[in-house]
Amino acid sequence: MAEMNRTPKPQILFEENAATFNKLVTEGKTPDLSNQNLSDLDLRAFNLTYANLSGTYLRGANLKGLDLSGANLNGASIKNASISGCLFPKGLPAAEIQMSYELGTRMRQS
Repeated sequence: MAEMNRTPKPQILFEENAATFNKLVTEGKTPDLSNQNLSDLDLRAFNLTYANLSGTYLRGANLKGLDLSGANLNGASIKNASISGCLFPKGLPAAEIQMSYELGTRMRQS
């Protein structure tokens, strides 16, 4: 697994950039968010439906109501993230989500 990028969080994910990010997504140019440290970010305004979040650290992030049904969450960690109403991929077992939320384990997605 690639080492997580612990440098500053990607500027494209700050709230004032949501429109730019979502425009890139609609143009088929979704930024690669794999192996990033996105902890504590409010991501509710971003279209992450098909995002590559593999290996991403989402500790304490606000994911409330997000559709992640097509996202790659393999190796991602969501410890203490706000996930109320979040739609996860069908290939991600509930036990993986629960363990990642409670213990910070990396999720294994089939």
